Amino acid sequence: MAKRDYYDILGVNKSSSKDEIKKAYRTTAFKYHPDKNPGDKKAEEKFKEASEAYGVLSDDQKKTNYDQFGHSAFQGGGGGGQGFGGFDASSFSDIFEDFFGDFSGGSSQGSGRRSSGNRGNDLRYDLSISLEEAYKGLEKKINYTTYKKCDGCKGTGAEPGSKPISCDYCDGRGKVRSNQGFFTVQQTCPQCNGFGETISKACSKCRGNTKVQSNENVSVKIPKGVDDGNRIRLSGKGEAGTKSGSNGDLYLFISVQNHSLFKRSEENLFFELPITFADAALGTTIEVPCINGSKVKVKIPEGTQYGKQLRLKDKGMPILRKNSYGDLYIRIIPEVPVSLNKRQKELLEEFKGLEKTKLSPSIKTFFEKAKKFWGSKRWKKLI
Repeated sequence: MAKRDYYDILGVNKSSSKDEIKKAYRTTAFKYHPDKNPGDKKAEEKFKEASEAYGVLSDDQKKTNYDQFGHSAFQGGGGGGQGFGGFDASSFSDIFEDFFGDFSGGSSQGSGRRSSGNRGNDLRYDLSISLEEAYKGLEKKINYTTYKKCDGCKGTGAEPGSKPISCDYCDGRGKVRSNQGFFTVQQTCPQCNGFGETISKACSKCRGNTKVQSNENVSVKIPKGVDDGNRIRLSGKGEAGTKSGSNGDLYLFISVQNHSLFKRSEENLFFELPITFADAALGTTIEVPCINGSKVKVKIPEGTQYGKQLRLKDKGMPILRKNSYGDLYIRIIPEVPVSLNKRQKELLEEFKGLEKTKLSPSIKTFFEKAKKFWGSKRWKKLI
């Protein structure tokens, strides 16, 4: 069953602000919350659906990925690690808890869980390769800028030797609550960002940011058969997480350059082969190039017409993750001579006279149809 559009689930659109998305989620989640609809499986599914939608649309990075790639941005699996990972269903309750806390009302502060760390941001790297490189596959060294954990404070943000102190805004809980009408709203503490503690003295190297900018080098194996738009995921090569959060991933977006001779459509290759008028009429054998650098002899049958297509099996691109190849298609383009010497003209005039005694099937069919269209009397005048 196809997944519903996240914007439709919350009743918003791509231009909606964060506040509008948040408000729409509150309304939908409150309506279908399991505590308000005990035993109602449909309501439970709608609640989970709304939570999943908000989990993406409230996160700038995930929202950008979704707007560009749709649900496929979060489908893990094939394609050399392509995709932007999946959803953790356990996060649904956390999202809802951030808004509503529980339905028992209560105090201005709750016993929300501290954040143990946030996952680092994913990074994008655009890699352009030639069609020949896509055919053979290659190993490529890339250089990119990211943020890694500060080695001065080991990612704590605190100057070595100093100790963190309990956050006085949330009493070390990492969450704060407030009453909003008839329900309680629980949110991440704005002072400690959910960690429940603050640093007494910031690290002199990272100034308390826990991360520092770094230039990184990584060697990447590009499999043969990659196509324009393919993505490769390098797990853990993105930005460092905060505190004990895991690193993000690095995504390579492959761009395959246009080729001067070959055109590509998935695993198949195409090119146009110009030949002389005489070769098209009499037939010939011609050597043609292949993407792997070899040459293949191709027989052009006599009487070859413009646009005739010949197929060379297994001479196309490798099929990704399979031990097989596409085909090479050659489109024949007979060229009419544009400059003739006297002898050539004489021979063609002689050939023209002979042609009238034996018309080609397509020409003969055309003139028969024209004869019927104009009528036999007018036809006699024309010929």
